[in-house]
Amino acid sequence: MARADRWRLAAGGAVAVAVVASCGAASSPFEPAFAAIPLYSEGVVLDASGHPELVLVGDTASSHPAQQARQDAWLAEGTVPGPERYAPLAEQALRDLDALVLPGGAAVAAASPGWRYVWPRDASFTAVALARTGHTDDAHEILTYLRDMQAERSTDGVFEARYLPDGQGDVPDDRGPQLDGNGWVLWAVAEWYAAAEPGRARTAGLEELRPLVERSLAAIADHVDAESGLPGVFPDYWEVHERVPTLGTAAPLLAGVRASDDVVAALDLEPTDDLEALLARGVEQFAPAYPRRLGGQQQDTAVAFLMPPFAPADPEVTAAWQAASASMVRPAGGLAPGAGWKRDGVSWTPTTAVFGLTAAASGDVAAATATLDWLDAHRTAEGALPEKVLWDGSPSAVAPLAWTASLVLLTLDELDRQDGGAGGGVSVGVGGGAG
Repeated sequence: MARADRWRLAAGGAVAVAVVASCGAASSPFEPAFAAIPLYSEGVVLDASGHPELVLVGDTASSHPAQQARQDAWLAEGTVPGPERYAPLAEQALRDLDALVLPGGAAVAAASPGWRYVWPRDASFTAVALARTGHTDDAHEILTYLRDMQAERSTDGVFEARYLPDGQGDVPDDRGPQLDGNGWVLWAVAEWYAAAEPGRARTAGLEELRPLVERSLAAIADHVDAESGLPGVFPDYWEVHERVPTLGTAAPLLAGVRASDDVVAALDLEPTDDLEALLARGVEQFAPAYPRRLGGQQQDTAVAFLMPPFAPADPEVTAAWQAASASMVRPAGGLAPGAGWKRDGVSWTPTTAVFGLTAAASGDVAAATATLDWLDAHRTAEGALPEKVLWDGSPSAVAPLAWTASLVLLTLDELDRQDGGAGGGVSVGVGGGAG
């Protein structure tokens, strides 16, 4: 089989992830082109003060006994989602998220120095995962932290790429504002509101988030063209300079505004129907292939943001989602962030997990469980979900990564919502490979 064929296989219109059984030993002609990124840590534990402490590669460590007891009690207050066979995966993901949410609600992306910041995008997913697993107070605290950062560090309501955990000082670097964060935050508020127990406490909690909702909606409206519905040009989750609007910005904005109906009504704000219709018009300009960039051809992870649970099912989007998966396969069996990503052999666990989540929410239980099996098989020795998996199946870079842990928990929760159904209808799989 030719190398290109190994990357893309299709059968009966359903996408099957290409399997590269082995890239060979040191003499392989493929190996020199592939990245060799070390694993920075095996996992994270809690020190005596409750702060995350890295477990370095080759080491073993446990959380401080008092923190271990606190975390055990915290787990018991919520739920461990998913089928029983995934209980160890889910429990570790929950423990890791708990460790990565600092006092005051700063949900850091990871505990390693270069990732020990709060990205609104990643923090929103952490908040949703915690809300859906019964930890709504923790989710609310994350959202109040984001509310404060938006109020104190932004002049026009658009979130910066990331913030210092203590919320002090300037933003860490010049990555610039990323408008997609406003959409993700609105989605997270809506998910928290849906998960919180109705009553006076939820009403009061939502009122505390009113400034976050109002500013986020206003920022989106201010930065979306009133005729085309296209957002302004901002970096998205790729965090690179852009020259045209990307689906990675447009899709989250639509998802966030669409999700916020109940929140907007509860806060007695002006309905967002017109804004939602405008954003839908902008997203439609990426159809039918839904590429990463407006007018481009190559797809990326963002097409998944137009799938359930972020949007109603749509056959055209589903076809694009399947095609995107096929174009993004990497040797170990996972996916790269986009078809145009460098051919370094690296699978990225957040992208892989996003496709697992959307498979689960679309009713394809088999594809979702295949993705979970792959992620489970590529955890570190301490059980943490890494950011990346190399061509040979080795976990690499930071571990745990909060975004991946959150996506795994959301996928398991979606499987619970499927009620044990057989799934079907769409297919996108992950698995096999050198790992």
